[in-house]
Amino acid sequence: MEKARQQKPEWLKVRLAQGEEYFRLKKILRQHQLNTVCEDALCPNVAECWGSGTATFMILGDICTRACKFCAVKSGRPQAYDLEEPARVASAIQELKLRYAVITSVDRDDLEDGGAFIFAETIRKARELCPGIGIETLIPDFRGNREALKVVVDAKPDVLAHNVETVPRLYPVARQGSRYSRSLDHLRNAKSFGIDIVTKSSIMLGLGENKEEALKVLHDLRDAKVDIVTLGQYLQPTRAHLPVDRYYSLEEFAEFRDYCKSLGFTQVESSPLSRSSYHAERLSNF
Repeated sequence: MEKARQQKPEWLKVRLAQGEEYFRLKKILRQHQLNTVCEDALCPNVAECWGSGTATFMILGDICTRACKFCAVKSGRPQAYDLEEPARVASAIQELKLRYAVITSVDRDDLEDGGAFIFAETIRKARELCPGIGIETLIPDFRGNREALKVVVDAKPDVLAHNVETVPRLYPVARQGSRYSRSLDHLRNAKSFGIDIVTKSSIMLGLGENKEEALKVLHDLRDAKVDIVTLGQYLQPTRAHLPVDRYYSLEEFAEFRDYCKSLGFTQVESSPLSRSSYHAERLSNF
């Protein structure tokens, strides 16, 4: 029997996207023909973040080669990547006068390097045009390709993030095409190239995990020397996606935050609306 749809708590309601800064940022992104994960993944924080002049750039197109059951980004066969995109991202960062930029992408399993070269080029172009900019990259798993990972690490982002998203048991349902062990190795390997880099990961709660499984993931992330972790409530993007199994309370998120701190994470963001890039500049101590 299908599980009854969960009632969304009142404190999970978000405000509508509006305001002068929101529309200014939207206009600049359109002028530079850029995508954001804020829009494509239907992020609940788009009004807050865009209203304060921050956004997460999504490079390598807007079509993902995977079809995660929690994600609203379109899936299918992507077009060829755009070699001019890194320069356009850099120009947008300059026009927006950002101090800190987050750059992510769709999965590009059709590319041998998973798009690592374009990530590195985007970092280089942004630093050339905007000296002193802080840069966080939220990267795919590159199918475990260490050389592709090294290309990004060698470009020296201030923070390198890769999300495990959920517990191992739920990967076959929620993250087909991904492997939990591969994601952990990806984060561990990021620190193996002799370059001092901060690593970060994120977990969604409410997909069907139990508390013990979630705590085990947090232990695994610390064992992989991950520095920053974010935990947020899973919200079903559309009826075609996985339903919410349960809503965690504000008190439970506070308990997770305290537990993460006890494990030794340097920074923790744990609240229902937290997402990987939420308050990214503050968490990076940039």
